[in-house]
Amino acid sequence: MKNPVINVQNMTFSYASRPVLENVTFCIMEREMIGVVGPNGGGKTTLLRLMLGLLKPDKGTITVLGNTPEKSSHRIGYVPQHRLFDPLFPVSVLDVVLMGRVGQSWGGRFSKTDNEIAAKALRDVDLYHKHKSAFADLSGGQRQRTLIARALASSAELLFFDEPTANIDSFAEQNIYKLLSKLNERLTVVVVSHDVGFVSKHVGSVICVNRFVHIHPTSAIDGKNIQQIYGADLAMVRHDHRCSEKGHTWVNF
Repeated sequence: MKNPVINVQNMTFSYASRPVLENVTFCIMEREMIGVVGPNGGGKTTLLRLMLGLLKPDKGTITVLGNTPEKSSHRIGYVPQHRLFDPLFPVSVLDVVLMGRVGQSWGGRFSKTDNEIAAKALRDVDLYHKHKSAFADLSGGQRQRTLIARALASSAELLFFDEPTANIDSFAEQNIYKLLSKLNERLTVVVVSHDVGFVSKHVGSVICVNRFVHIHPTSAIDGKNIQQIYGADLAMVRHDHRCSEKGHTWVNF
C-alpha cells in the first residue's frame, strides 16, 4: 500500500486579507506523477510555495514526507523555470549540479562523494558528456536537464517542477516528458504547468487550482472542463466523466 507524500487538509491562504486559496484538501501518494493546472492568478504558484514551505497557511495543515514542509526541505528537489537563471553567469554544468549538494556535506568543500553523486545525476539525465561545458552554451532543453540533475543530486525523494517545458522546442519537450516518466518510477513528481496537453498525456491525476482546488484523474478532462478551469468568470471546475464507446475524449491544442 502506497503512503501519502503530501497531505493538505482544510488549508486556506490569503494575501493582505485577499483569499487566494480556500478550504484546500488533497493527498498525493508516493510515486505518483501529478499535474497542477489553472489560470494565471488562480493560485498555482502560491500552492507550490506553500508545499515547498516558502509560505505558511493561514488555516489548516500541510505535511510533506511526514513532516512540515520546512523540516522536509532537504528531501525535496525543486526545478524552477530555467529562464529565472542568468544564462551568462560563468559556471560549468557540473558546478550547477553540485549546487544540489550544498548543505549535504561538512567542511565547506565538495567531497569526492559529492562529485560522484553529481556525475551520476548528470548520467541519469543523459548529460554527463557536457559536464565541463559552460551552462550558457547549452540549449534550453539541456539547461532544463541540468537543473533536473541538480535536484537529483540533492538526493531528493520528491520533485517539484515549475513549467518544465517553458521556452524549449518541441523535440526537447518530448525528451523532458520521457525523463520525467523515467524519474517517476522511483520518485514522486509534481508538475506545475499551464499546458493542459502535458497534463492529459503524461500525468495520472491533475490538481485544478482556481482559488478552490480539486483533484481528479486526467481521463475526466474534456473541452467543457478546460473552458471552466480557465474561464475568467468561473472559480471552480466540474468533475464529470465523459466517455464515448471508443474511449475517452481527448482535446488537443
